Amino acid sequence: MIWARCVGAALMLLAIGSSVAAAKDWDTVRIGTEGSYPPFNYVGPDKVLKGFDVDIAKALCREMQVTCTFVVQDWEGLIPGLLAHKFDAIVASMSITDERRKVVAFTDKYYLAPARFVVRKDAGISDVGPRAMEGRTIGAQASTIQASYLEEEYGGSDIRLYQTEEEATRDLKAGRLDAVFGNSVVLYGWLSKEGTDCCAFTGPSYSDPEHFGLGAGIALRKEDDDLKAKFDKALDAILADGTYKTINDKYFPFSIY
Repeated sequence: MIWARCVGAALMLLAIGSSVAAAKDWDTVRIGTEGSYPPFNYVGPDKVLKGFDVDIAKALCREMQVTCTFVVQDWEGLIPGLLAHKFDAIVASMSITDERRKVVAFTDKYYLAPARFVVRKDAGISDVGPRAMEGRTIGAQASTIQASYLEEEYGGSDIRLYQTEEEATRDLKAGRLDAVFGNSVVLYGWLSKEGTDCCAFTGPSYSDPEHFGLGAGIALRKEDDDLKAKFDKALDAILADGTYKTINDKYFPFSIY
């Protein structure tokens, strides 16, 4: 009987300790981002981290009244870094998908951009369907929903995956690829600045949730429910008070929400 009481007391103390640990104050939130995905997140010539993702993260942290710090991490290391407690949240244009939800939690979406093909104008491509693109060379960023879609649906094409989307568009402009498949907003930014002479959007927009997710959300560890609630509440607030629109209009001539 004494042994049973001791075990019961120990379990009670453990439960109390667990609830205290869960009630974290979140005075500081460490944000993980890629830093090589303009205009969403990138390091400028002045070595300062910039972009839509970064400005949205800062606005959310101000709304939550917490201090933000940023950690630049390569794309493929973002989820492992989050789970290893290298940072507390990922704000890096990460699409909300069922596959990722198996290992991390997501906030509500903070933007939605369909996928599209950009092709070389001299490649004579008017149809970007899987059969029409057989034998063509298509680039995409590795470990993205766009790369997964190409690998599933474009088996007859030469799929080349890159560490960053910048590397893919660089090869497209240089003539080493026939097309790039990626985030339409990112590709729009590249086309308007660097790709107008060589390349153009071709074909439809791709936004089927089964393949392309439900928009970009902030990824969090599953146990950090309190932090998710804070981010969701802050997102609602910046959407309501016009802060989100101000940031949107700084980067894009159209709404991406």
